[in-house]
Amino acid sequence: MPSMVQRYLDQIALTCVDADEGQVADYIPELGAVNPDQFGLALAMHRGSLYTVGDAHVPFTIQSVSKPLTYALALSLRGFDAVDAKLGVEPSGEAFNEISVDPATHRPKNPMINAGAIVAASLVCDPNDPAAGFARLLDCYSAFAGRSLVVDEAVYQSEKATGARNRAITYMLESLGILDVDPELAVDLYFRQCSVRVTAEDLAVIAATLAAGGNNPRTGREVCAPHIVRRVLSVMTTCGMYDGAGDWVSAVGLPAKSGVSGAVLAVLPGQLGIGVFSPRLDEHGNSVRGVTACRRLSSDLGLHMFNVVGEGRATVRSSYDIREVPSETPRDGRDEAILRARRDRVRVYDLQGPLTFTSMESVLQRLDSDSQRFDAAILNLGRVETADALSRGMLFGMHAQLENSGRLGLVVDPDRVLSREAGAWTLDAVRQGKLMAAVESARTHVYPSLSEAVSAAEDFLLAGPRLR
Repeated sequence: MPSMVQRYLDQIALTCVDADEGQVADYIPELGAVNPDQFGLALAMHRGSLYTVGDAHVPFTIQSVSKPLTYALALSLRGFDAVDAKLGVEPSGEAFNEISVDPATHRPKNPMINAGAIVAASLVCDPNDPAAGFARLLDCYSAFAGRSLVVDEAVYQSEKATGARNRAITYMLESLGILDVDPELAVDLYFRQCSVRVTAEDLAVIAATLAAGGNNPRTGREVCAPHIVRRVLSVMTTCGMYDGAGDWVSAVGLPAKSGVSGAVLAVLPGQLGIGVFSPRLDEHGNSVRGVTACRRLSSDLGLHMFNVVGEGRATVRSSYDIREVPSETPRDGRDEAILRARRDRVRVYDLQGPLTFTSMESVLQRLDSDSQRFDAAILNLGRVETADALSRGMLFGMHAQLENSGRLGLVVDPDRVLSREAGAWTLDAVRQGKLMAAVESARTHVYPSLSEAVSAAEDFLLAGPRLR
């Protein structure tokens, strides 16, 4: 079932890899040596499922995507008052490496620019045991990613050797009384955190952990308190994409953070996390292909955080086989005997709430995990309030996939939710006409009542042996 999501990510990759604009960051020599044509995309759902495409397993250094994680750790260790005394939360409207602070308070404008990130690093630094301080930070990053991360030593040394501007920022901060530790310790920790090695898959899991309020959906571990995640996501929304943040929020509408290695991390709170890696950067220092991929995902999947989809989350409210709800269709003795033995091979899934991409993905995951238990599946939309265009397409795609495996998919739609106007289904495969026949076929398997759908499923069981 979830292969519909995988096929969509494959389509995204095909459209993004054609973009060859932008330049690789070469002011850090190790970053300038990477293959500029790499592209990896990963999508992690709030319940733990993970989809990847392209170079999603290729390691690179996290760079500025580390900033929200260090900020979260500083808030956890020091508390809001202590951190707010050193760091603002306002957009700067300036480049990420601008040497600037608030003229009145002398605080960096926010923790997503380099000056603010260095202050955040100073707040988690242990001046008595710098190694222990960095180990604590690395443990935090690893908990977010759900696996043990390491530092790329070559990149770290390259950062140190070419980090004059960041040192200048650090000593300026010391002169203004903002730092409470040795400036060399603060900037060294910052160089190290930027040199932690990750993959696009790691970024997606980190983003999904933030989306789940600080609980890693892959490991089940609570990494960060929800009130801290709320602050971090708020700052990412307004400041995470530097001086391109306004355009990003308007067009994409997801809290996000970019890095000069070509990384982009994006979060849809309560639903999913996105990780992208592609080294070519635009004039803001953001990955060209990463931004393109996120724009497509947001537009096609309806991920903008200000989309109004109604209250509640669509889910499988209950599941049962049709032994509990046999049809009222009269059967002769032979057919009834066959059905008594096989009604457990038809499962009904009662859904509730609004249908969106993320809710339908979880439904498809449920069907996939139950796939050995049924020959026919009935999705009952009796408690579903709305269904967006993409979720309708996923419903019809479900029918096509089940049919291809010799099974049957049926939908019960008593309130005609699927008939209401909701725009066009935007998947590339449909735009190209590849699935339209399957969609039209699936429409014939939408029923106004559960009883009629159960009767159709019984007819299917009686029709003879199928692929199981």
